[in-house]
Amino acid sequence: MDKRSFLRKIGQAAVITPFLPYHLRAEMPIHAPSYDVTNEDEFWQRIRVDYALKPDYINLENGYYNIAPIPTIEKFHKHIEQVNYEGSYYMRTVQWDNKKRIANRLADLVGCNSDELIITRNTTESLDMVIGGYPWKAGDEAIFAVQDYGAMREHFKLIANRFGVVNKTVSIPNHPKSDEELVALYESQITPKTKLLMVCHMVNITGHIMPIRKICDMAHRHGVEVMVDGAHCVGHIKVNISELQCDYYGSSLHKWLSTPLGAGLLFVAKKNIPKIWPLLAEHPRDDDDIERLNHIGTHPVHTDLTINDAMDYLEMIGLERKEQRLRFLQRYWSDPLRGRKNVIINTPVEAHRSCGIANVGIKGMKPSDLAKTLLDEFKIFTVAIDQDNVQGCRITPNVYTTIKELDHFIYAIKTLAERV
Repeated sequence: MDKRSFLRKIGQAAVITPFLPYHLRAEMPIHAPSYDVTNEDEFWQRIRVDYALKPDYINLENGYYNIAPIPTIEKFHKHIEQVNYEGSYYMRTVQWDNKKRIANRLADLVGCNSDELIITRNTTESLDMVIGGYPWKAGDEAIFAVQDYGAMREHFKLIANRFGVVNKTVSIPNHPKSDEELVALYESQITPKTKLLMVCHMVNITGHIMPIRKICDMAHRHGVEVMVDGAHCVGHIKVNISELQCDYYGSSLHKWLSTPLGAGLLFVAKKNIPKIWPLLAEHPRDDDDIERLNHIGTHPVHTDLTINDAMDYLEMIGLERKEQRLRFLQRYWSDPLRGRKNVIINTPVEAHRSCGIANVGIKGMKPSDLAKTLLDEFKIFTVAIDQDNVQGCRITPNVYTTIKELDHFIYAIKTLAERV
């Protein structure tokens, strides 16, 4: 969708939403400026206009939930009204056709076949469906990292208790010497009993982008399947699942694609679909029909519809342009702080190993104290990370974040580093 068409669509959106308190109603300015500007700074200033931002703090915690821009939220409200207006008629006629249509477009976005992808509610649902539905036998082995997301690590513990699976863990270095070091780390844990290896595409606590294709190629040589946690990747960096050659891939769309809460995706390679047990029972389908994994009962279908609008907005910006902007913002604050006394950057220095997410700590300061001080004293909201080799705060700017806000954050970190 080109920018002019997108702007015309915005003009057709509802001006006000009657079911929100007046002070929370997000609406586009009547005379919103055009997106067609040649200056890059002006373009991102224009994008900022699309966001209703709480003035109490600078939000540098977009990683949990990337708040949706106003144009997307306006479409979301219209979908709510539409579904509520049609009621059971909508639910019994076109809801599944619409969901499939949008899933097909998602498949194009992430570079996989449409019969290998379904819409879920989040990454946890996607990957736990694979972990819990895998045909485990006693003595089978699984491999994952201690830095992986807790929900998946906990599910591996459950299947260990239930089926007698042996879980083996690795610890990802914050500053690897090479891709080969990371590949060898996982390979060192593989035995003839290893069935599944889980790896983050982008480590959620540090922003570290892992060499997924190389890990997949290595694992497949040993007959091991690979499940990729891409929670922070879709809408953030270019994702081409076919090129990655993984067996399973999950992502949360309410993160960097900026859909409303409760949207995710799951990719399962066609050959693997028959072996995964569904989360909830579905009507009889062919064993290799991925829709057999997609039954979750009655759910907020207006969220599914809004995924399409979020993709429209991403296309208006341009994924490559967005990725470059997010990487620029991260390097804008992290580069000046690297090597500074008492400041610890827990994210690799190489540009290709990170994008919008990075992690910073202060020597001798607990992450929880750092997060609290940033909010209380400097009005900067972020999240504390304190696990294994990562002690610091995860910093996740968004496309609306300004250089002035990051200058204030740099000042805050320098000030705190001088105090210890």
